[in-house]
Amino acid sequence: MALTPKDIAGMLDHSTLQPWLTEEDIRRGCEIALKYGTASVCARPCDVPILAEMLEGSEVKVCTVIGFPHGTNETTIKLAEAQLALAEGCEELDMVLNIGRLKAKDYGYVGEEIRIIANAAHEAGAILKVILETCYLTEEEKVTACHLSEQAGADFVKTSTGYGSAGCTIEDLKLMRANVSAKVRVKGSGGIRDLDTVLAAREAGASRCGVSATEKIMAEAEARFAEGKL
Repeated sequence: MALTPKDIAGMLDHSTLQPWLTEEDIRRGCEIALKYGTASVCARPCDVPILAEMLEGSEVKVCTVIGFPHGTNETTIKLAEAQLALAEGCEELDMVLNIGRLKAKDYGYVGEEIRIIANAAHEAGAILKVILETCYLTEEEKVTACHLSEQAGADFVKTSTGYGSAGCTIEDLKLMRANVSAKVRVKGSGGIRDLDTVLAAREAGASRCGVSATEKIMAEAEARFAEGKL
């Protein structure tokens, strides 16, 4: 079955996470997401009220990040951050796991933290995506992170923050897809700037891609669809 631009838009979490963005930039990001019908807008925690206002009544979800970008906040702080975002209308949380604790093999800590945030999200009718920050992990650690995330109730595993030493790779998406069950989805993020990369991520098993180049990607999708080549 042929893809449509709507299918592509439905894979995109429009990202507005850069630290220098103004309120005007965030509102512009919401307008872009509404224009194309992206899956969500993923913004900084302080911007959740803007998203909740602008996206109300639409199918575009309000998304924010937790413990971003390093994942090293104490669990109580991550939980408080998540609860505030949920109270303000957030529907999706992208949380960075504690990378150092994972590398130290403190799996009880890592898994329990994911469970706590997942439970908070689910109690509010929201979902949790766990950011692994794959650039800092060995293949074995990526697999372990996938297993811990699923066992703790996460809805997605996600490659990257976009602020690490490297971003998403197709190889990582394939590895992650192979190491979670069908009930857990996979999100690629970090360096995805064109339609071909989105399509490659889809082929590798990703259901979502975090992007800031939404307008460029959608222009490519619409042009290719018009040519019958999407």
